Amino acid sequence: MRQLTQVFLAVVLVSAVLLYTISGLNSSQGYSSGNTLTVFNWGDYIDAELVKRFEKETGVKVVYETFDSNEAMMTKIEQGGTTYDIAVPSEYTIDKMRQEDLLIPLDHSKLPNLKYIDERFMDLPFDPENKYSIPYFWGTVGIVYNPKMINGKKITSWNDLWDPDLKNEILLIDGAREVIGMGLNSLGYSLNDINKDHLKEAREKLDSLTPNIKAIVGDESRMLLENQEASIGLVWSGVASEIMYENEDLEYVVPKEGSNLWFDNMVIPKTAKNIEAAHQFINFMLDPEIAAQNAEYVSYSTPNKEALKYMPEDMVNDERFYPPPALTEKLEVYENLGKKNLAYYNELFLQFKMHRK
Repeated sequence: MRQLTQVFLAVVLVSAVLLYTISGLNSSQGYSSGNTLTVFNWGDYIDAELVKRFEKETGVKVVYETFDSNEAMMTKIEQGGTTYDIAVPSEYTIDKMRQEDLLIPLDHSKLPNLKYIDERFMDLPFDPENKYSIPYFWGTVGIVYNPKMINGKKITSWNDLWDPDLKNEILLIDGAREVIGMGLNSLGYSLNDINKDHLKEAREKLDSLTPNIKAIVGDESRMLLENQEASIGLVWSGVASEIMYENEDLEYVVPKEGSNLWFDNMVIPKTAKNIEAAHQFINFMLDPEIAAQNAEYVSYSTPNKEALKYMPEDMVNDERFYPPPALTEKLEVYENLGKKNLAYYNELFLQFKMHRK
């Protein structure tokens, strides 16, 4: 018993020394529990050099965590186990979080750099007057393809994917909204359609695409397309930009029937403990030169109109990734369909995936 007590005391002593040392190191760098900022973002979705710069300029230590889906992010915030100060959800999730009282209203007076955001991307239905969210990146969903691998064919429409010559050539995103949305758009329906007859029609049409589908995948689509193991992919525009940089034979198109115009925005969740630093971080990321550096690193489109002046001309003049207002006005933002309708989308998507087996 005496030996156990001595071991216990030794462990307590070592732990205390470690805590003291860590505390001392943090203090020497200007960090304390009161000026730590916890950021919850998508993977590889910020230039790490900017995080270091923010820490150096503000003395705020950034704890950076990542998620791989809006649903996973929202679940963690709902559970409240971690005090996230910043999160970066997509538009329909922002709407859900707003309705479920999971967000803190923003103080726009602490965000002077907000003036640099393009008005096209402000005051949208998922967050009127941007009370809770500030644009971070935006883009489209479309088709990336390699003309050399499909005998020079040119793809301009969703319906081009049903060409029998494209057997076993197509990679799809493993996402219900994107795939069911593709089926709906190909029939001339809205991406936010909740008419069950239309949704069943879309799923049946997708079933007929099965011979042309090589796989339904996640991030591995980048490698498969870069390495020419597939010739066509349903992708987000930022992914297309990245893989086109690696393989110049690839093209990207937003189909003429329409597609998704998406937004990822910065928000302050109800779990936040450092609201002051959260506003500092958002305003820092809105600085035009900072936003430009981040956009070049991430390869997605920045909503910061002033940042475009600091970016390569060939990048900002590429209408595939910075489409003009005439095109963006034709695209649809995903709406929050509600749990019941979203569950039905997921059910149809699962049926579609089971049909392939």
